[in-house]
Amino acid sequence: MGVMEKLKIFVVQEPVVAASCLIAGFGLFLPAVVRPILDSFDTAKQVPQPALSDVVAGMTGKKGE
Repeated sequence: MGVMEKLKIFVVQEPVVAASCLIAGFGLFLPAVVRPILDSFDTAKQVPQPALSDVVAGMTGKKGE
């Protein structure tokens, strides 16, 4: 009996376990592929952090002096 035959029997006998293994495989594979792609995007353009007084003024509605 070949490997594919055994795999088919396993999927028929244990569909929940087979689906769980498939989901786990995607969970291990996707971060290994997607993360380097996201890291390769240009992130040199950083947004400057606002001054704390501006943040407090925006939250409280009071204008800073």
